[in-house]
Amino acid sequence: MSLTPDQVKHVAALARVAMTPEELERYRNQMDVILENFRVLQEVNTDGVTPTAQSLPMHTVLREDEPGPSAPKEDILANAPRREEDYFRVRAVLEE
Repeated sequence: MSLTPDQVKHVAALARVAMTPEELERYRNQMDVILENFRVLQEVNTDGVTPTAQSLPMHTVLREDEPGPSAPKEDILANAPRREEDYFRVRAVLEE
C-alpha cells in the first residue's frame, strides 16, 4: 500500500513543513520505505516474549548521596571577588 500525495501533504501540514512537488514525491517514496519496514516488523513472531521498556538491564552509575563535612568557610570564600562577612557579595538581580 503506497501513500498518496494527499496523505504526504497532510503529514507535511501537521509538521508545518512546506514542500515543492519534487520534494513531495521524494518524501512519499521515503515514507513508503519506512512504512514497509514497519510492516515487516509487524510480521515478527513475538509470542512468549515479555514486554519490556529496555532491551538491556538498567543500573545507575551514580554514587549514593551521603552527607559529609563541608569545606571550611574561609577556604570557600578565599577566591570570592566580593564578600560581605561570611557571604558572597553579588550585584542585585532584578527583573522588570
